[in-house]
Amino acid sequence: MIRRYLLAGFFSLLPLVVTIWLLKAIFATLVDLSRGPLTWISQRLGLPVPPYWELAFLSAVVTLLLLLLVGVLVSNILGRQLLAWMDELMLHVPVVKSIYGATKQLMGAIQNGQGGSFKEVVLVEWPHPGSHTLGFVARRDCSWAVPEGQHLVAVYIPTAPNPTSGYVVMVPAERIRPVDVTPEQALTWAVSGGVVTPGAPRA
Repeated sequence: MIRRYLLAGFFSLLPLVVTIWLLKAIFATLVDLSRGPLTWISQRLGLPVPPYWELAFLSAVVTLLLLLLVGVLVSNILGRQLLAWMDELMLHVPVVKSIYGATKQLMGAIQNGQGGSFKEVVLVEWPHPGSHTLGFVARRDCSWAVPEGQHLVAVYIPTAPNPTSGYVVMVPAERIRPVDVTPEQALTWAVSGGVVTPGAPRA
């Protein structure tokens, strides 16, 4: 009886805990990025360095305003041109261009479904024979890896509880199997650690 209550409590709180953990990780990253500039500005103005909670609040406000500004910019021709120039600059910086270019392509694929990327859910045998998991088809043609070999498909495998820290594997086309699951359902399944059944009605 006690075990049943413990499990019921655990599974009831799991979605809340995972959501809070993800939001905390994102917020901590944003605070770290903006804390330095805010501290530098305070020192240059001769003001005392704000305590952490004030820095966290200011960082959150600055980040939201920055996101709003970027959103406004990309909504008009001038803003899109400025971002295009920034892209051009970043793509000409050694080392940075590889990371920036790959990240931009990934975000574009997820947001717009370019070429059908991340829109097809498949069952793939991974990480070893006999075990399976759900993945997203990132690219159907990986002939660049094995020009004269077998047909490989790039599959992105999300992890729990942070689906962005997943794995990209190249799998023979005949070893993946399409499943009748939407990308949203597959992502929910991965984030929940396999607890939520894709397509199952909620109680």
